[in-house]
Amino acid sequence: MPQKDYVKTARPKPKAKPKASSARRGNARSAPQARWPWLLIIITVMLLLSFGWFLWYLKQQPESVPAPAAKVTSTKPAADDLPTKPVAEPYQYIKDLENNEVQVDVDLSKLEPQGPYQMQCGSFRQAEQAEAMRAQIAFAGFASIVRQTKGSNGVWFRVVLGPYDSKRQATADRNRLQRQNINGCQIWNWT
Repeated sequence: MPQKDYVKTARPKPKAKPKASSARRGNARSAPQARWPWLLIIITVMLLLSFGWFLWYLKQQPESVPAPAAKVTSTKPAADDLPTKPVAEPYQYIKDLENNEVQVDVDLSKLEPQGPYQMQCGSFRQAEQAEAMRAQIAFAGFASIVRQTKGSNGVWFRVVLGPYDSKRQATADRNRLQRQNINGCQIWNWT
């Protein structure tokens, strides 16, 4: 069986050109070539006319002539050119704020520190998992400890950071850990 050439069969066959006289072909080609220069000339003339009209329009606009100024021989501005200084300050609140005190009622019990805070980043059943989390936290640049706690449902190994004096410090460390892809840390009051 003869081998079939699949590459040649996949190619479309070129369309057959209609046969026409050579005089006709010459006219067909010369018509588009003759049309383009005239089109370019028309567009150029229109652009030049519109530019000329724009310049004429600008010339018809009234000119804004500045008022003639008095000749000044000195390079320093004259004192007459400056606005007059106000006699009294139009706003009184500036003097009122300088002389008055603002009284604020503050509840001191809310300002006192609420106590030390701790941050727990994991709670595991196996000590190896807790030590792996502790190693991740150590690579992030923080010191943590693993605490073993016994609860009603068994023994847990908790990875804890702290103590922190304020919740703001604990939150700042938690945000740094989140940037290192250590998520799920919770902040608790230690007391």
